[in-house]
Amino acid sequence: MDKILIVDDEPDVEVLMKQRFRRQIREKQFSLYFAHNGIEALNVLGTEKDIRLLISDINMPEMDGLTLLKNIGEKFPEVIPIIVSAYGDMNNIRQAMNLGAFDFVTKPINFDDLTVTIQKTMKHIQNLIESEKTKTKLDGILHELNVASEIQQSILPRDFINDNSLQVFAKMTAAKSVGGDFYDFFWIDDERKKLSIVIADVSGKGVPAALFMTVSRTLIRANALNDLSPGQTFTKVNIALEKDNTNMMFVTAFYGILDTESGVLTYCNAGHNPPHIIRADSIETMKIQHGMALGVIAEQTYKEDTITIQPNDLLFLYTDGVTEAETGDGRFFGDETLVTSLNANRGLAASELVNTIGSEIVNFAAGWPQSDDITMLALRYLGKKTN
Repeated sequence: MDKILIVDDEPDVEVLMKQRFRRQIREKQFSLYFAHNGIEALNVLGTEKDIRLLISDINMPEMDGLTLLKNIGEKFPEVIPIIVSAYGDMNNIRQAMNLGAFDFVTKPINFDDLTVTIQKTMKHIQNLIESEKTKTKLDGILHELNVASEIQQSILPRDFINDNSLQVFAKMTAAKSVGGDFYDFFWIDDERKKLSIVIADVSGKGVPAALFMTVSRTLIRANALNDLSPGQTFTKVNIALEKDNTNMMFVTAFYGILDTESGVLTYCNAGHNPPHIIRADSIETMKIQHGMALGVIAEQTYKEDTITIQPNDLLFLYTDGVTEAETGDGRFFGDETLVTSLNANRGLAASELVNTIGSEIVNFAAGWPQSDDITMLALRYLGKKTN
């Protein structure tokens, strides 16, 4: 129920207002509170919560209406004032409006006019309340997205590899709505001869996706470091993710282990985009056996395969945010453009290639906000490591 504070030093105003608005009071449309001057009004506002509408005379003893408006603006900015003033007193009315009065009525009061003014002001107040609620929700969403972004960024490795055997570089550009892309690379042996590489895309947005991403990345790492092959790793990770997956989330992923002595890549794919290999004289899209995304069906078994990466070949992994980068008129970057770009920049180092394609996507989108993360990982194999 709305609360209205009426401030007037005339003794019959309280009786008159209660009489005129008895139906609204009886139907609990609003309740009335009364004060005889500005000081009393401030005391009422300080003790009675949720008063959002004030109707005040200007000429009152102890504290007049204009001084009251100044105090309300400083102490109770959520209160919306209506001023009552003598007809023709435009100077005071103008000052009152400058001090924050929403509207005014003139004396002698026309109660039909006052009723319309109250209704209009109440509607304005309701709009303000809804705006405040919306802002609170948006602030909460923004906080959630910031948390999700921090989670997402915190798990991405930054210690990229650049030696006489390997170049490894990756980059994740977060979308306007934080998703669940991640990449990873790590040695699985003490001799640092076998390198694991992972790229993945979690369904959903915000904190849930970020948390599911963290769990997925942890499970993949833990199983990989337990001497499991890519297929075995995905089979176990899938079982763990599917269990108690009440939100029906899933993650597409590609996981490979590169033997840096031989160049043999043992890999497994779970519903993810097939990587490209830039060879000396061609670009090859890997022919992979598509397993289902992780976390969907527990009984899924994941098969693995091998391919040989030749010295100076570059392996390019990416999420669908790359090819689905969009312009304002609905055009997509697309697979063909990606392959053309890879071919044109085939001689670049891993880091330069990723950054160049990233710049081309930015130029293509021309400032249009993207709805999906854009993640790339490039690995150039230079041959067996020499001391």
